[in-house]
Amino acid sequence: MLQRFFRPRPAKVAGEALYAAAAAQARTPAFYAAAGVPDTREGRFELYTLHVVLLMDRLRGQGDQADETSLALSERYVRGLDDAFRELGVGDIALAKKMKTLGQAFYGRLKAYGEAFAALPDAGMLEDVVARTLLEGGEGDRAGLTRYALRTRESLAAQPLARLCAGDVTWEAWA
Repeated sequence: MLQRFFRPRPAKVAGEALYAAAAAQARTPAFYAAAGVPDTREGRFELYTLHVVLLMDRLRGQGDQADETSLALSERYVRGLDDAFRELGVGDIALAKKMKTLGQAFYGRLKAYGEAFAALPDAGMLEDVVARTLLEGGEGDRAGLTRYALRTRESLAAQPLARLCAGDVTWEAWA
């Protein structure tokens, strides 16, 4: 009987599932081996961020359920970063400072990708964001990663909103 009262909200469950799917997709070895994303904490952060941003972009402006799911996704993303630093042994005082920096980085990425998406069909701005973030300004397949982001964005737009709000997402393959 008490389970009825303490059952998590559907949007929270969906946000958890979308985060897990984004994290799994960001761990795809081809992003690192074939595309040239650095296999570092920063590179992994950028791939997680890209996938979370793509989901949030799809959910934006699609109604209350989508907004609530997007919020649950972003909260889980932040909690995931917090958990990762704690596992690395970062203490509470240093953690607060690191989380503030990462939060600013996340919202900076959210804004940069949003501006790049708004500039479409000209993909030049998106390619610049990809090069600056995913490739840390270095070598790699910036054109391929840009095409991947565009294909994934289109794929997410074609997926039923109800399915996404239930936490079910299908990702594009890297190549």
